[in-house]
Order: sequence, then C-alpha cells, then structure tokens
Amino acid sequence: MTPAAFYETFLSILQVYGFVAVPAGNVVKIVPDANARQMPGIDLPDRVSPTSDEMVTQVVDVKNLSASQLVPILRPMVPQYAHLVAYPASNILIISDRASNVNRMIRIIRRIDQVGGQDVEIVPLTNASAAEVVRVVNSLYQGAAAGEGASVKVVADERSNSVLLGGEQTQRLRLRALIAHLDTPLESGGDTRVRYLHYADAEKIAPKLKEQITGIAQASGAAAGAGGAAASPVAQAEKSAMIWADPANNALVITAPPKIMRAVMDIIDKLDIRKPQVLVEAIIAEVDVTKDSELGINWAAFSQGGTVPIGSFVSPVGGTSIVDLATAAENPANISTTLLTGTTLGIGRIAGTGVNFAAMLRAIRTDTDTNVIATPSAVTMDNQEAELKVAQEVPFITGQYTSGTAVTGGSVNPFQTIQREEVGTILKVTPTISPEGGQVMLKISIESSSIGAKPAGAVDLVTNKRTITTTVLIEDGGVVALGGLIEDDSTKSEDRVPGLGSIPIIGYLFKNRAATSTKNNLIMFIRPKILRDPAQAAYETDLKYNYLLDQQKSLKTHDAIPLLPGVSRGQMPPLNRGELAIPGVAPNTPAAPGSAAPGAAAPSTIDPNTAGPRSATPSGAAPATPAASQPTTPAPTPAPPAGSTVAPGMPAPNNTAAPAPAATQAPATTTPGTP
Repeated sequence: MTPAAFYETFLSILQVYGFVAVPAGNVVKIVPDANARQMPGIDLPDRVSPTSDEMVTQVVDVKNLSASQLVPILRPMVPQYAHLVAYPASNILIISDRASNVNRMIRIIRRIDQVGGQDVEIVPLTNASAAEVVRVVNSLYQGAAAGEGASVKVVADERSNSVLLGGEQTQRLRLRALIAHLDTPLESGGDTRVRYLHYADAEKIAPKLKEQITGIAQASGAAAGAGGAAASPVAQAEKSAMIWADPANNALVITAPPKIMRAVMDIIDKLDIRKPQVLVEAIIAEVDVTKDSELGINWAAFSQGGTVPIGSFVSPVGGTSIVDLATAAENPANISTTLLTGTTLGIGRIAGTGVNFAAMLRAIRTDTDTNVIATPSAVTMDNQEAELKVAQEVPFITGQYTSGTAVTGGSVNPFQTIQREEVGTILKVTPTISPEGGQVMLKISIESSSIGAKPAGAVDLVTNKRTITTTVLIEDGGVVALGGLIEDDSTKSEDRVPGLGSIPIIGYLFKNRAATSTKNNLIMFIRPKILRDPAQAAYETDLKYNYLLDQQKSLKTHDAIPLLPGVSRGQMPPLNRGELAIPGVAPNTPAAPGSAAPGAAAPSTIDPNTAGPRSATPSGAAPATPAASQPTTPAPTPAPPAGSTVAPGMPAPNNTAAPAPAATQAPATTTPGTP
C-alpha cells in the first residue's frame, strides 16, 4: 500500500474504535471522538474529500431557505460528536465532522436549497364545485404545509367557479393534478346507474347490496357525530342512497354518491362472474341373491267309519298341506295356484273297509337374483343445488272406515284414504369447488327405492328403500364409495314331532324342513367433474348424446312383413355444433351427409379397445374431404380434456362421443367458443 492509502486505512480503524486523528503542525494527535470538535482540524478546505475520514470544518452558504430551518432536518444525519449550527444573521451553516460526511451534507443542502416560486395560479373548474373542491383539499392538507415550512393557500372563487393556488411551484403542481382529478365528470353523467348482470341474480343480490350501502352510511354518520360536526352534504347523500332490482332485464338500478357507487360496483364485479359447473355422476349398484328351499312329508291314517284319525302328521310345506290336497280332490273348483307350486308326490288308500291312509312328499326350491344398476347424473352450478328425480307415485292406503249409509248390493263399502309416495331414484346434490379448484365438496342425498315382494301378513305394498345423506370431499374426476351394505343372512327352520322327529331316517316322516339364504350387496359410488369452460361441457354432452343415439340405432329391427309400412321410428338427430339437424327442417347452411356443420368439430366416438377416439362416420358414408389448406397426413389423435377419462368402477358407454381432432375443422369457418 502507498503511504497515503495506509494513512486512510489507519484513520478508518481509528473511527471504528471511536478515535480521531487531529493534525497539529508536524504532530498528529489521537483523541476520542467526543473531543474532536474542540481540537483544531482542517478548517475551510477548498475541496472536501468524499472518502477521507479526517476531521474538517466547513461553512456553507444557504441562499434560498432559512439556515435555522435546515438544522432540525440535518441534525439526525451527523453523529453526536459532530458540530452543526446555524448563524441566522448571515444565513450560513457551520459543520464540523469527518470529511466524507461533510461532503454528503453539502450535497444534501445544495439539493434542498432551490429557488421557489410564490406565484398565484388560477385553475378553472368545469364539472365540480369550487367550494367543495377547496374544502376537500384543505381537509387533506390541513397542517401539512405548516409542518413543511412553506405555506400553500387554496382559495375558491364562487363567481368564476375557479380555484386559486398560491405557494411553491412543486406543491402547486401537485395540487393542480389533484384538482384536475376531482374535476372529472361521473362515468354515467349522474348519481344513478343501471348495471346489467350476466351471471348473478339481480333479485337476490339487491337486498345484500342495500344492507352494504346502509352499513357504509351508518359508519360515515357515526364518524361525523363522534367529531361533533354537523352532517355534510356527502353524508346526507350516502344516507339517501338506494338500490333496486329489475327482474325483467336482470339489472340493478343504483342511486348513490361516487364513493358508495365505486364500492358497490367493485362488489358487483366480484360477484357477477361465470361460475364453473359440476357434473355429478352416481352409481347405485345392488346385487341380491335369495335362495329358499323347503322339504317335508305329510301323512294321515284313519278308519273308514271313524271321525278321529288314527294318526297323522300335517304341516304346511310351501303353503300347502295334505288337508289342502284332500279338499281340492273333493272340490276341484277350489284348486288354487299354491297347490301347483313345487313338486308334490302322493300315495294313499281309500276303501270302504280297513285302514285308509294318505301320504304327501313336497319339495320347493326358489332362487331369486336381483341386479340393479342405476346411474343418475346431474349438472349444476357451483354452490347450487341440483335434483334429479326418476320415480313413480305409488298409492298407499293410510286409513279406512266404513259408512253405514254407503251400501251397495247388500255389502258396506269402505272409505279409504290414500297417500302417494315417490318410488324410484332421487338424487340431490350441492357441489362446492375448493378455492384451489382441484377438489369438490358434495352435500349429497341419494335415494333408490322400489316395490318389493309382499310378505305374509302385509296389508299393503312394500317398498325397498336405500338412502344415503352425507357430505364428502372428492378430487376432480375421482370416484368415492359413499357407503353401502353387505349382508349375508341364513335361516334354517324345522317342524317335527318331539322324539319321533329325531330318529335317524325314520324321523324324516315326522318333520318338515325349510332353509333361506339371503345375500345383499349394495354400494353407492359418486364422481364429480368440474366443467370449467364450454369445451368441457360440450365434450360431456357429446358423450351422453351419442351414447343414446347408438342405443337407438341398436334397437332397429327389420321385419319381413312390416306392420306399419312407411312409418319410421323416431330417432334423435345427429348432434352438430352450432345447430341440430332436425328431421324435416332444412338447416341454414347445407351440409353433406355424414359431415359436421360449418365451424364445428366432426363428431367422434371412443373405442373401448383403444386409448384414442375413432371416427364416427356412419357406415356407407364417405368421410369428409379435408380442406385444401390442411395437410393430407392425419393429425395425431388428441387426448380427451382433463377430467373426462372413465375412472375405474364407473360405466364406460360404448361409442360415446369425443371432440374431433383439430385437423377436421376448417380454420376459415371456425366459430368462436366451439370446442
């Protein structure tokens, strides 16, 4: 290091430890910082170094401002051992500090010590009132100008509707910009605006906004009352603000001052937004297996002339006993269907003398298999309840009584009260999409009911009802098992004669046996899909629409001799984006058979054996010719939209539609918003 650089490093080290080097002739004194101001240093140098740590004393002339006013501003910028004082008579500042800090203070003083203008400026107003603008400006800058050491005067001239500004030029420019902003017309030209809503319901949102306006007005009035001041015209206008809804146009009519108007408009902007839709698909899967088996023997032995049998074992098997068979043999007109159920083998002897006997062997086996698959689905908006009901109203007798006056044919007619109840599939769901958009909370209620077999002793119809009411959180496109029932019920019964029925082999003559096995498997699944844009909604619509279209095509039968010649079965028209090809109605733009409408993607279907969509061109129709501007090489098959894949456990309909590749669309005729 050079001697000069070494000396500067030495001075910096002294500063760190709180000392200072003061030259005194050929001697340099090392003294504490607190004594630096009392020691002679470099007085009034021609140039103050911006990097040196030596002690210097400098006198600065202040030309445009008061030196005394600068002392409070500059004092926090110098250390305690430094010296800063003003001399009002000459309007100068005396600074004694290290050279680097003194150089910084001089630059700051030169920046502050600028020439200020005290001219008067006239600002004419066009839309606002001069008195109101002056009141607002004075309220904003009250006491601020005095604290800055320079006063700014704002005066209103009612005759010319102008504002007079007096003070420093920079402050005048700032106030002029503020006044120009205040002197702007309202966007609607007044305090009343009509806001048309696109998605929200005006009748539902109007009462809430009225409560918001009332709360703002009450808060402003409370603040004015706490200050002890009379209510201003603005506060009176806030209290008189009003809002009402026009259901015919789904619009809001708002009358309010600008402050409340802006607040209300901001709220409407946040509420009147397009909400995503949710497709909720449910599966109600029920597999029931019921097996019944009965085996029994009836016999009786009696003498020809006696009234009391010698012995018998009579027990109904499958609802029929040997007594029923004997009664039916005597009077065949009374044979009922229960006598024909199952397998019945009989043997006996009926003669005029001796012992008569009769025996019956009866065996019945009943197997019942029930497989119920219901797939209800519904589309609804976020936080909106949807209900799907596919049911019958079945009458149930709730009460009856007889009236002595209503006699027909010698018998009394009963009077019955009937209540109708819905039996079928009912789905109620309210989805709520999470703020992140990847999960859906479902408040769901599923009911699946049907008319069951009427058991013995029942006085009316019997319904089987399965209901689940719960709240679940599911990922977008995920499948969750809401709940279910897996039941295995086995019942065995035996009717026998005590003692005799327990004898091996012979005991079968004195007992009847029955066994029942019931297995119920019921599970309900749910899957939500978020439809964020029209493309996803159109994709799901194409899936269902083309699935039903294929089902209708599969029902076609060709009869050799048609019963109704020339009469065709009704069929859904092909789904073309932009318009439906309704039979008998000519479309606006003619299209070739098998081709899609202009600007629409050609319908396609999903092949369950492949991962991508396959062409849905009807058999026998030539595929559409691609546009000249498009390459002849087929474009790669695009993947379905996110959330549209078939999850495990959900039904995958065959030949369901999917969006066509982009290569099948003509760019020149593409309709905006078409998937």
